[in-house]
Amino acid sequence: IRPKRPHPFTLKRGTKMPRFITSFLLAALLGVFAQAHAQDKAAPVVQSANIMDVKPDADQAPGYAEQTNAERAKVQPGNNAPIWRDVGKGVAGHSSLPVREAPEAGVLIQPFVEYPGSRLTNAGEAWRQVRNNWIIPYGGSLLFIVALAIAIFYWRKGEIPLHGTPTGRQIERFTPFERAAHWSNAIAFVILAVSGLVMAFGKFILQPIIGDTLFGWLTYALKNAHNFAGPLFAVSLTVVFFTFIKDNLPAKGDLVWLLKGGGILSGKEVPSHRFNAGEKVVFWGGVFLLGAVVVASGFVLDKIVPGLIYERGTMQVAHMVHAVATVLMMAMFIGHIYIGTIGMEGAYSAMRTGYVDETWAKEHHELWYNDIKAGKIPAQRSPEAAAHGGAASTSASA
Repeated sequence: IRPKRPHPFTLKRGTKMPRFITSFLLAALLGVFAQAHAQDKAAPVVQSANIMDVKPDADQAPGYAEQTNAERAKVQPGNNAPIWRDVGKGVAGHSSLPVREAPEAGVLIQPFVEYPGSRLTNAGEAWRQVRNNWIIPYGGSLLFIVALAIAIFYWRKGEIPLHGTPTGRQIERFTPFERAAHWSNAIAFVILAVSGLVMAFGKFILQPIIGDTLFGWLTYALKNAHNFAGPLFAVSLTVVFFTFIKDNLPAKGDLVWLLKGGGILSGKEVPSHRFNAGEKVVFWGGVFLLGAVVVASGFVLDKIVPGLIYERGTMQVAHMVHAVATVLMMAMFIGHIYIGTIGMEGAYSAMRTGYVDETWAKEHHELWYNDIKAGKIPAQRSPEAAAHGGAASTSASA
């Protein structure tokens, strides 16, 4: 009988464990105890969904409200209120962009301001309140009321007719240069007015009718047309101002004309010079005063004023000034356009051809006609006019 062989890993009774196994087990046991001891000394882990559970009395510490974001993180980890409070105050953060190209790159929310008509809030919201609560509703109402009043007047009164019989003798009212300056300015004004009205009121009137896609394309095209027509309007407006300033200076009889409303309601016009007092009001109030404000603010919005830092606040103020001035200018020019087109017989042909009949001049600008008859003002002021009708001057002064 063969003796039974022992298992390779079985130790006989009384046999000692090999030394290397003993050393390995002892080292493993010491490692487990060392790791447990290190975990006992580690900082406690914050486990809370509410940051107020972490040191809830931290807000009682002196200077709590003035803490920086780093200081707040030590007492209330995850509480980033200081940094967002600074953001809301308009405090500038760090930005790698150059200040000349992006002066407000580090400012996410503008500081608090109170524009006329707005509450005390951040500048962006204040501008929005002024635009949406004042400029759009009241500006639109003003333009609508003026247009409606003119429509009612035309419906009740109709075109102002020429009462006398035309003589056939022509007087040059506008030279070719004057007409070129006027029409250049008028075309630029129409482009600016139409594009401005669409950008301001189109979302309420056009967009529901033509849809978002077409309205977006139309607005984008008109916005670019607006930007390019602006400088043309500024140049032509300057030319118009210096061209017609001489005949728009205040004169005797202007106050009487204004007090009587030009006689437009009575049917008997008040005598006036080449331009009556109403036209002078449009010239000084619309062309000069409002024109200067519109052009200056428009240049800021176009970013073509050298040396100006174009911050959001600058653009917001420029836009509000520009919008108010343009609404007033359009309201004033609506009446001017009405009289110059369908409101008065012969007015449109005077600017289209440059000439008016003697009867028209006598009825609407009697003092100007008398000066021509007296030889104080030539009836034909340009070389083209002399070739067109040299006899008019002789007949007018006869």
